[in-house]
Amino acid sequence: MYKARLIMIDDEEAFCQAMEKRLAHRGLEVLTAYNGADGLKKFDEHPEVDVVLLDVKMPGMDGIETLRRIKAAHPIIEVIMLTGHATVDSAIEGMKLGAFDYLMKPCDIDILVTKVEEAAKAKRDHQTKILEAVGKELRGERAR
Repeated sequence: MYKARLIMIDDEEAFCQAMEKRLAHRGLEVLTAYNGADGLKKFDEHPEVDVVLLDVKMPGMDGIETLRRIKAAHPIIEVIMLTGHATVDSAIEGMKLGAFDYLMKPCDIDILVTKVEEAAKAKRDHQTKILEAVGKELRGERAR
């Protein structure tokens, strides 16, 4: 079975540490960052990441701005927004910017794991379609 790889970006360190243990126990590879800027740096170091768990409310660069930058640099990465302070506006903005889903904290760990696995599958499916399209294009050029 495929092991999803994710980055959790959240300014609440205790929450991150607890979630990292719980998610790792369920077979996921988890990296953590405690703010948006550090989360973006993690992508440079770990381009193999499938999914981002992203807190909406963070000091400095908030989750919406971090999502905007993630999608600009890594459009096929799937992002699940997490918040303890949900607003309809932030949920709508996140979904418009390409978030895969939007969950309230605390969320059921089994639901979260299912969402992460669904998001990782969606990312892999996007990658496969891109590779197939590139392969068809290259075969078409060779046939000329």
